[in-house]
Amino acid sequence: MSTVTEGTLLWQPSPERLKNARLTAYMKWLEQTRGLSFADYNALWHWSVDEVEAFWESIWAYYDVRASAPYTKVLEARTMPRTKWFSGSTLNYAEHALRHGEGHQPAIIFQSELKPRTEVTWDELKRQVAAVANTLKSLGVKPGDRVVAYMPNIPQTVVALLAVASVGAIWSSASPDMGHVSVIDRFRQIEPKVLFAVDGYRYGGKDFDRRDIVKEIVSHLPTVEKIVLVPYLDEHIGAAALPDAMLWADALKTPGSLSFEQVPFDHPLWVVYSSGTTGMPKPIVHGHGGTAIEAMKHNDLHLDLVKGDRFFWYSSTNWIIWNLLINTMLTGCTIVQYDGNPGYPNMDTLWKFAAETKTDVFGASAAYIAQCLKSGVKPRDCGDISRIRTLASSGSPLPVEGYQWVYDNVNSDLLLASISGGTDPGAAFVGACPILPQYAGEMQCRCLGVAVYAFDDAGKALDDAVGELVCTLPMPSFPLYFWNDKDDKRYRESYFEMYPGLWRHGDWLKITPRGGAIIYGRSDSTINRHGIRMGSAELYRVIEDVPEVLDSLVVDLEYLGRESYMPCFVVLKPGFALDAALVERIKGRIRKDLSARHVPNDVFAIPEVPRTLNGKKLEVPIKRLLLGEPIEKVVNRDSMMNPGSLAWFVEFAARRAG
Repeated sequence: MSTVTEGTLLWQPSPERLKNARLTAYMKWLEQTRGLSFADYNALWHWSVDEVEAFWESIWAYYDVRASAPYTKVLEARTMPRTKWFSGSTLNYAEHALRHGEGHQPAIIFQSELKPRTEVTWDELKRQVAAVANTLKSLGVKPGDRVVAYMPNIPQTVVALLAVASVGAIWSSASPDMGHVSVIDRFRQIEPKVLFAVDGYRYGGKDFDRRDIVKEIVSHLPTVEKIVLVPYLDEHIGAAALPDAMLWADALKTPGSLSFEQVPFDHPLWVVYSSGTTGMPKPIVHGHGGTAIEAMKHNDLHLDLVKGDRFFWYSSTNWIIWNLLINTMLTGCTIVQYDGNPGYPNMDTLWKFAAETKTDVFGASAAYIAQCLKSGVKPRDCGDISRIRTLASSGSPLPVEGYQWVYDNVNSDLLLASISGGTDPGAAFVGACPILPQYAGEMQCRCLGVAVYAFDDAGKALDDAVGELVCTLPMPSFPLYFWNDKDDKRYRESYFEMYPGLWRHGDWLKITPRGGAIIYGRSDSTINRHGIRMGSAELYRVIEDVPEVLDSLVVDLEYLGRESYMPCFVVLKPGFALDAALVERIKGRIRKDLSARHVPNDVFAIPEVPRTLNGKKLEVPIKRLLLGEPIEKVVNRDSMMNPGSLAWFVEFAARRAG
């Protein structure tokens, strides 16, 4: 590869691509119907945030949002949280997801380590959604009830989600590679009525039977009245394998036509989870209307999708990217699913799959792209991938060499859609623009209708300098609320404390002079490992359940493009020593009960965990100390319960630096 640096020009859209871009069509429509003309994308973006109500009204009209009752007002007030969008309107997300599909064309193309490649047509998808929806109704599921899934990225999960949405119930999912502790912590908060679950799955050539895990999960969910069992690992398994279970095949037999419960624009669609630094995972509620209208805008104007595109993004059902994958159906895309280890039997697997499925848009985490680069993968040698005209990346910042590798090894003429946003907003803050050039290490733009800036500590917007990512105006896709969050206390603490009334996301951001954006990692203490975020509190619950461990502290030293390094510090009970066996046991518990991605790099024994006067662990100050900042700048000792505990970390930081 030739050597490039941050800001090197890598790609410019051809005249043909500029002409055919969906964004170009939208701008022409604005001129013809609204009398609005813009010199370039940046001018369009400024209008979309300065006149945010007019912008979102145009999106509603441009995409002909199907509503059974019209809205009376686009936006009640430009305040956050609890913003009211498109008041009075009623609609259904699932109706929009299924309305563009045509007959015998494929809606889903699927393959896994367990199952050969299969296709589900739009007609068959609609038939299955109708049957499962009517099964849910027969089980007493009503609008507002919660239905959850312990399911991998397979067609049955898509059917279940759309069926749940169609009846106005609320969806939530967890991947079966998650340990029971993490799943219970999530699902118990929302008190589900029905659970969809697989018997097991295959990953990396190994089979994992999850029936006992499902039983353990259900034993902690007293509100679950019925399990719908999907035989995946063993297709011959019977309903008796789980208590109060019915088989997926029987759920597909319930007669009835496809219908869509008309719900208010802000009716809950799904609950997703993002972890803070304290307490249980945050149950974030997104709505039907906000999710749908954001998806239409982003799919069309930023990802440049067209009806019939084959859209693949490798993801588990834990990640908001899986929801984004389903969202592309609102544009009439065929979703392409793969379930299994992307590196098994080698790193060629997904590229061969993309070639065989004639994928148009290929998506993966930045960590996966980095692994391909380090492994010496040559995607063009894996088959005909010439149809890939957009490559999407998210989860963590894509380094400069990752940008270069894509253009050198995938396609020299493609839109590299590196995006950043996430679970919390249900949208991208910054990302791709098909009519702008691509510069190494830089996301092309701030997304339309998204008033995002880099702020300093005093709340001043910065130009061409690193600051906190802040959104100053509401978005339709922002959380409606957190589940069971009295007075929005946790919601406000999560995003609105640093800059009252403004959304502070917890990422380091720089807006470049040309209007692009560079994300430099997390500014808070949320752990972001290999593109998957997890709160330190979740790790503590497992680490401190190890009998020898009294207390613990975890930080992730990902910052300004550095490789992620996550040390774990433990306080042991008297009489115990941190030997190799105990280290492996701690790591093994995290791997089994939480996530293999969040196993720490190293484990160290410490005398005590630094804490504030009110008992909070000093995660962010310790992280800043280990990143090289002087101790006097990162913490006020007078605000600490045990200031003497800092001495160990000061010495540790000096050893790391020296």
